[in-house]
Amino acid sequence: MIKFHIKLNSSVMKRIGIWIDQREANIIELDKKSVETKTIYSDVETRVRVEGEKKQFGRFGDQYLVDEKGKKSRIEEYMQRYLNRLLSEMKGADEIMLFGPAQAKSKLEKKMMTEPELLGKLKAVNVTENMTMNQKIAYVKDFYKN
Repeated sequence: MIKFHIKLNSSVMKRIGIWIDQREANIIELDKKSVETKTIYSDVETRVRVEGEKKQFGRFGDQYLVDEKGKKSRIEEYMQRYLNRLLSEMKGADEIMLFGPAQAKSKLEKKMMTEPELLGKLKAVNVTENMTMNQKIAYVKDFYKN
């Protein structure tokens, strides 16, 4: 027996817009009559100072060691955790729109393509500048107005 689930009224659909950069993501969810917003902060820190560290490098005898590779891998690990938290928030959405100023939206788009549940739900990825929360809400409402 095959069951089909058809949405007859497009206004019942769960539509979300996500404004994202490296520090935070604002999830704006539009329902029939309401708007819900949620902010998720990332743990990504680009300027981490290890206690006791005085210079940009460590000295071992006459050799110098720069921990640039370790810092990059820590940033990437935190970014992956951040994106995974966002993916879990997107589950259940019917339509998704990403927008923001940074490269984080492109990383999230690539991550979404690996999730079978989210395939085909991404409607747009737009480049925007920093906005206030009211501007973000208006942007998402305007996008889904059609």
